[in-house]
Amino acid sequence: MPLSPAELDAIYLTLALAGTTTLILILLGTPLAWWLSRRSGNLPALVEALVAMPLILPPTVLGFYLLLMLAPDSAIGRLWQQLTGNQLAFSFSALVIGSVIYSLPFVVQPLQAAFTRVPASLLQAAATLGAPPLDQFRSIVLPLCRRSFLVAACLGFAHTVGEFGVILMIGGNIPGETRVVSVALYDYVESLQFAEAHRLAVGLVLFSLALLFLLYRGNGRVRAVAS
Repeated sequence: MPLSPAELDAIYLTLALAGTTTLILILLGTPLAWWLSRRSGNLPALVEALVAMPLILPPTVLGFYLLLMLAPDSAIGRLWQQLTGNQLAFSFSALVIGSVIYSLPFVVQPLQAAFTRVPASLLQAAATLGAPPLDQFRSIVLPLCRRSFLVAACLGFAHTVGEFGVILMIGGNIPGETRVVSVALYDYVESLQFAEAHRLAVGLVLFSLALLFLLYRGNGRVRAVAS
């Protein structure tokens, strides 16, 4: 059965959300992961705990507080409306904000682990030769951790595609604006349209399986070359 226009809209919106979120996560998560990998003490431990909270916090709890934070009567909501003329809650922008926060550990943790494994002696040698910190990161850290960047990006993208609780709380179910695939699937189940629900669910399962297979297959090739 071909996909309906509403389903195609939901798929496009989901891919747009996941792509935008992943790009922002890489840009924000890279310096954060680098800082966490180079620091120790109470403040880094607290920041690391805050980053990891979405892993154990129920999505509805996070979505509830994000909804309060982005509501029209909140400081952020009022500022957003003054700047853009649009409401922040129940908008695509709200979905991006919620997705970035909810998927942050899936990007930061792989990058932090990779940065921790970078030999300090290489960075010290580069510094001795006069390379500034940015050049050290670009010429040493990025080549050594390129595989981890790919893993982090794939995990962030896939996790965003599968979000539901946070998305529903802060975005609702507005066709063409906030109705992503996971919300559309919920709608089908709620209205007992199981054939349509199966079609979307199978698509998500195949997408997740294919992405994980490619990741694990790639890791296997890297280990084989290294050995």
